[in-house]
Amino acid sequence: MGSSPRKLKLLACNLNVFLIVGLLLCNPLLGVAQDRGNPEGEWRYQSGDAWGGRYSPLVQIDGDNFEKLEIAWIWRTDNFGPSVNYLSRATPSYIDGKLYTVAGSRRTVAAIDPATGETLWTYREPNTGRWERSMRASYGKGVGYGQVDGKGVIYVITPAFFLHALEAKTGQHLKNWGKSVAIDGFPETGVVDLLEDLGHPYDPDYGIPREVGYITSSSPPIVVDGVVIVGNSAEQGYYQTRTENVPGDILGYSARTGEYLWQFNVIPQSEREFGFNTWENDAWKTTGDVSSWAPLSADLERGIVYIPTNPATLDYYGGFRPGDNLFGTSLIALDVKTGERLWHFQTVHHDIWNYDNPNVPILVDITVDGEQIPAVIQTTKQGLTFTFNRETGEPVWPIEERPVPQSEVPGERTAPTQPFPTKPAPVQRLGLTEDDLIDFTPELRQEAIEFLKDFRIGGPYMPPLHVGHSADVTAAVACSGGANITHPTSLDQVTGIMYMASHPVCWAPLVVPGEDRDDPDDPSTTGVTIADWVVRRGAGSRLYGPQGLPIHKPPYSRVTAIDMNTGEHLWWIPIGQPSDGFKNHPALKGVDLSNVGGNSPPITMVTGSLLFATEGSGGRPVLNALDKSTGESKGSVGLPAPGQYGMMTYLHEGRQFIVVQIGASGSYPASLVALTLPE
Repeated sequence: MGSSPRKLKLLACNLNVFLIVGLLLCNPLLGVAQDRGNPEGEWRYQSGDAWGGRYSPLVQIDGDNFEKLEIAWIWRTDNFGPSVNYLSRATPSYIDGKLYTVAGSRRTVAAIDPATGETLWTYREPNTGRWERSMRASYGKGVGYGQVDGKGVIYVITPAFFLHALEAKTGQHLKNWGKSVAIDGFPETGVVDLLEDLGHPYDPDYGIPREVGYITSSSPPIVVDGVVIVGNSAEQGYYQTRTENVPGDILGYSARTGEYLWQFNVIPQSEREFGFNTWENDAWKTTGDVSSWAPLSADLERGIVYIPTNPATLDYYGGFRPGDNLFGTSLIALDVKTGERLWHFQTVHHDIWNYDNPNVPILVDITVDGEQIPAVIQTTKQGLTFTFNRETGEPVWPIEERPVPQSEVPGERTAPTQPFPTKPAPVQRLGLTEDDLIDFTPELRQEAIEFLKDFRIGGPYMPPLHVGHSADVTAAVACSGGANITHPTSLDQVTGIMYMASHPVCWAPLVVPGEDRDDPDDPSTTGVTIADWVVRRGAGSRLYGPQGLPIHKPPYSRVTAIDMNTGEHLWWIPIGQPSDGFKNHPALKGVDLSNVGGNSPPITMVTGSLLFATEGSGGRPVLNALDKSTGESKGSVGLPAPGQYGMMTYLHEGRQFIVVQIGASGSYPASLVALTLPE
């Protein structure tokens, strides 16, 4: 009796999987998938596996059948919170035959049937004053996962800054884990109050007093060798006016018991700690914010966790915290058992530009000039790519300290130099020359030249000016463009090729006296210190050019492929299409707008067969498939709404699924859509 088409399809899929596994097993440089903590066909971590590359070796969906994909199910988040969310940030995990994610401003934990999209169980934390004042309530990007005595456990950090341990099968709190919380309604076991271990005064229900600071989380924990590592996040720096806040120290807990194990101080608190001398004026006593709001990654074999951090308190002015300010805007390698610093690298000294490291550090084994190197890669908002030996912290390619412009704001003292990798090259031009200006027509080019005469133009480290400055310009403009939290970087673990989305941007912040933005009648500011200078509302936003069009010439949104074995760019392509408003602009009538690219950076994922890309929150509702070697289009399929933040893939009962996070502001709620091939 002959085999059915369904059986032949499954056989072909399994043969492909066996070939990939064989390649991995036979190549000592690449290592096996289990070294990254991800059994074949699963997606156990927020970024795919422990190495953070948003990569899966699956090949069932390929360039020949991609456009046959059909929608299998849609999972909506309308009711997971008091109001509808339109922005989807949580990438699901596929573990042991189930999907797990968080949803809505309550950050409700949900288990989902991966074949049908049916909700299997949910858990919602009891209401607290801490949740009510959370500034990043809907920012949860997923869940953490570990095993205790062979039992799967889901770990989640809530907006109120509690750590919960839930049985993966049932959603019930893990028994005899953590300790009871002093708030009515909480379970007696399975919860840790993270504020307690940070060591600041706090109220169990309300949280940290306003005059002390504020902290929450925006990414899931990561479990490494029996330790749950917890990051965190603070209020956005461009909203702040005060110099005080709490540091976002990194915490480690026992995955088995919830016992507090260690704390790494992101702002050194004594002369015995490395980096203490980088905080002058005793700023270490009150300054905060340094945290790891982006996801974490880990080398499971070496027991190292990699922490990307953001700047210290206040964006655009740091005169009250002179010095380089370690460990702000850094990549830190910690021992997972002790929390001790193994090595670090500060990607921006005395950061005042909001240049937090926005993406998970990506691990990969590469071969550079014949030498095999275990590497870790940190991509940045500036479009720079820092690459290190992940065990020693030694740069793979030289990193140069180059002079940068200095601040003229009274009281500010910026760093004289900033680090620049010699390889790879930036994915966008650093700065803005006349040759970079919009050039659809000679008239627009001339308008842009005249427009920029009112500004001081520079690269990513151009400091802002202050109101009342003596310079004959309106503001200083910093120009670059690279990775951001909205469009994570992807990397193919077999080839070592990295795919980085970007969009050229210029920013024109202007700082004003802090007292001009402070509300003296707000009782929550009692006892706090208002900064001498703070960014003017709206002044830190993107700078546009003539007639509201981009200041840059196209292409705009793009993906760049970089061979991390050589540090060389291989190719780049524009992604997306101009908006209707752009295409119908009177100044562009009759202009060829092909290959312009969209206005939202693309979101990517890479598999054994293809590079996938959506067109971002402001782009078309489509999923694109690209040839990994050339960027050539292999087709596109429609989505119910534009893709947002991320996507993932898994193999369930012999079928490969792709799940895309979608939503559209005001019109389509944050949702998950699953695509698969027809049976």
